[in-house]
Parts: sequence; C-alpha cells; structure tokens
Amino acid sequence: MNCRLEGQGLDVAYNDNLILRSVDFQVEDGKVTVLLGPNGSGKSTLLKTLARTIEPRAGGVILDGHSIHRQSTRSVAQRLGMLPQSSTAPEGLTVRELVNLGRFPYQSLWKQWSKRDEIAVSEAMDIADVAGFADRPVDALSGGQRQRCWIAMVLAQETDLILLDEPTTFLDLKVQVDLLELLVSLAHDKGRTLLIVLHDLNLAAAYADTIVMLNAGKIEYLGSPDQVFTAANLKQVFDLDSHILIDPESGRPVCIPKARRTAPTPVPLNSCVAS
Repeated sequence: MNCRLEGQGLDVAYNDNLILRSVDFQVEDGKVTVLLGPNGSGKSTLLKTLARTIEPRAGGVILDGHSIHRQSTRSVAQRLGMLPQSSTAPEGLTVRELVNLGRFPYQSLWKQWSKRDEIAVSEAMDIADVAGFADRPVDALSGGQRQRCWIAMVLAQETDLILLDEPTTFLDLKVQVDLLELLVSLAHDKGRTLLIVLHDLNLAAAYADTIVMLNAGKIEYLGSPDQVFTAANLKQVFDLDSHILIDPESGRPVCIPKARRTAPTPVPLNSCVAS
C-alpha cells in the first residue's frame, strides 16, 4: 500500500485520560478513508493527531518518511490540509478572502501574493463550485455553501493530503450527498488523499474506499465497506442491531436498524363504536 501519512504506536491522552492506545494506522494514497466509531471512540483525536494538532504521548506521526513534529509548520501545511469541525469565519469576510487564506503556507516577508496564488484560489473556487458568490460574505450563505467555501480554502493550499473532521454535520441529506460527491471526485479524479471523520454509517459505506472502525481508542476493523460493514461488526462497535442489505445499483452495503418496538395490541372492533 502506498502511504505518505501514518501513525506508529500512537498513545494520545487528554490530561490523564488515555484516548488512543497503541494505534498503528496508514492512510492509503489516492483513496477516501472514513473513520467511524461511537462518541468517545477516538476518531477525531486520531485525525487531529495525524494533522499535528495534538502531540501523542507515545509513538509518532510520519509524513513523507519523516516525523511530522520535526518538520516546520509551513512545510507541513504545503503538503497536508486540515478542515476541523464547525469552522466559523469572521463576520463580513467574503468567500474570496476566506479562500485566499489557504495560500498562507506560501506567503512570507520575502514572497508576497503572486499570479500562482491567484490561479490556485480561482481553481479552488471553481472545483468547490463557490466562484459564483466569491464576493458575498461567508456568513450570509447557507450551511452547505459555507462548507464548500471552507473546502475551497483547503484546496487552495494545493495539498495532496486532506483531513476533514465531520464535514457533513448539521447539513441536509441532499447537501451531504453533494458534498461527499465532491470529496470523492477529488480523490478519484484529482488523485488527492482524503481522511474523513463521519457519523452517518450509510454515507460512509456509500462513499468510502476504506472504512476504519474505532472503539475505546483502538482500531477494531479496517478494510473495504463490504469487508467491514457487517451486522456483527456494527453490533460489536456500536451496539447496533441491524440488517445489512446490498444496494442493487452500487453494490454497496446498506444498514437497516432492527426495530425494537413490539407489535401494537389489536384494538377490539367494539371499542371503536360510539356509545
């Protein structure tokens, strides 16, 4: 497996609370990898650790063959982009101004805004389909449009590695699907490598090349959706009773939760007769 980003023996803790335990994980190049797990399983912590936002207590993160913590922030940012949860833009900031921020790894006292920067921003807005409202304030847009603007900002970094923490949260289903279609196209058509934290099991099964199921700070299962997305695995990791069906069009697995309600008690016919 080709891999530019990996975690080796990761122990990560908040204060004395150990969140990740001896995690070894490689992000496969040119693929969409989705991290799944119940709340508190460590999926967002793993993403942040791989992005160098959190430093592990033990183990290390390797980017392009070298420890990510021994590389400069600017160097890492030119190769790895990170979109955290619930990003908010300053009031009144326009879409173009937000996307321009993606060029920060290439700016310095000696190197100011260039034609290359302008081209990168324009291409990022075109790919994310936000060029039509480039001069509008970000906070005046819908939730889906705002999220596309943040994705455009990450794309403007021109990195091959993109990490996204729950990018579809609080969005309508149609908007979530459109956003995931965009992200998948970045990997399959543009050769980008994406690592995404998701909550929706069926969206993960529909769009991931690789699914990673975490539980209690450890990777329980890793593989393609058809390998990992089983009723037994969902029961073990999420305590979810379910049926797994196969979508006849895509061939992807679909989770149908088992209803736990008992059948309603039949109502006697004479009880519906008015006295």
